Amino acid sequence: MSHAPEPRGVDAAPPGTEGDAVSRPPVKKSGKGTHVLYIAVIVAVIAGAVLGLVAPETAKAMKPLGTGFVSLIKMIIAPVIFCTIVIGVGSIAKAATVGRVGGMALVYFMVMSTFALAIGLVVGNFIHPGDGLNISNTHYEMKESEKPADTTSFILSIIPKTMLAALTGESILQTLFIALLVGFAIQQLGTTAKPLLELIQVIQKVVFRILSMIMWLAPIGAFGAIAAVVGGTGVKAITSMLLLMVAFYITCALFIVIVLGALLKAVTGLNILKLMRYLGKEYLLIFSTSSSEVALPRLIAKMEHAGVSKPVVGITVPTGYSFNLDGTAIYLTMASIFISHALGKPMDMGEQIGLLVFMIIASKGAAGVTGAGLATLAGGLQAHRPDLLDGVGLIVGIDRFMSEARALTNFSGNAVATLLMGTWVKEIDLGRARDVLDKKIPFDETTMEAH
Repeated sequence: MSHAPEPRGVDAAPPGTEGDAVSRPPVKKSGKGTHVLYIAVIVAVIAGAVLGLVAPETAKAMKPLGTGFVSLIKMIIAPVIFCTIVIGVGSIAKAATVGRVGGMALVYFMVMSTFALAIGLVVGNFIHPGDGLNISNTHYEMKESEKPADTTSFILSIIPKTMLAALTGESILQTLFIALLVGFAIQQLGTTAKPLLELIQVIQKVVFRILSMIMWLAPIGAFGAIAAVVGGTGVKAITSMLLLMVAFYITCALFIVIVLGALLKAVTGLNILKLMRYLGKEYLLIFSTSSSEVALPRLIAKMEHAGVSKPVVGITVPTGYSFNLDGTAIYLTMASIFISHALGKPMDMGEQIGLLVFMIIASKGAAGVTGAGLATLAGGLQAHRPDLLDGVGLIVGIDRFMSEARALTNFSGNAVATLLMGTWVKEIDLGRARDVLDKKIPFDETTMEAH
């Protein structure tokens, strides 16, 4: 066969096993240009850090480069999510399937976030970060945007003022909501709406091509982002909080490799380290920009390439970007304990659990947004322990470095969740997934198409 079969609907028969290798697409070699780009990003990150240390003022002036690149990526996120979900939902035979996959994903993310919360509590109470520090002079003014929103306001915010407003990228949840409505409408109209579905498929190809063009600016964006951060904070800001940062990074790494890795191996038989290698370029992009949001379109394309059906990817990935809080849960736990100890006002276990549960609920819908963790931390402390709010001022200096680990953890959780959902609803070609992770079927960076 010259190409792989079209993605199956969720109600189709389960995919074959490893023995049906003859049905898989031939290996397609990717161009050398993608390797050049990958190396260029690494060089740019190192160069940005060096500039930040050698010429801080010049480095801080590079910030617009990073901001502009992230803005370009965010510009394309809403169209990617809209097209992916509409195509996935519109091609499913039964509407109930969407609810089943979405419901399973929500329950999974809630359970894993709770588990991450518990891990953060254990580590935080074991190392007692912040003991012995004197930050009584620290002051933090809470911004209006950091004040926690009530549940009613959050639910109403999901409904956009107009359908077109949901395509501007202001809210992932609004785009998700409108895309589901359009997908269900196309589904109910059947063959009548087939031309529209085909048009959206063409639009999706165009959107992915635009994204691949934007990616060639990644070295410039990474250089500007890293240079500005290092130039503004220097080495001192990192070393002063070394214990907290190291403990946080180690905790996140262990959560990904041990917890998520064990779950992935038990359910799918896939190796978490090979999955991380497969997503290496996305990790580098996230590390340099400090936001998992910039890698969202690529995660969708790569999960489809790995053999997960379009409907499952289209529902699970956007849901994860709105509700997966694995890294954020660990961050909020350890940062809160750090602040309370640094101010000499340690919280008992009951206070810790109550505060952190509130923070997890308050942060829903902003898992992939840069700065959301700090805003949630400030909002939670203001609502439950206002006497600890000033301690956030010390976290501000290193939040940028900790947000990278948050984003990487959340991103890894989204990737694992997509593979798990595909396995649970029997909508994944595990044989293809193994071949992809073993680098037998390279990802086509030029088209970013699944097959």
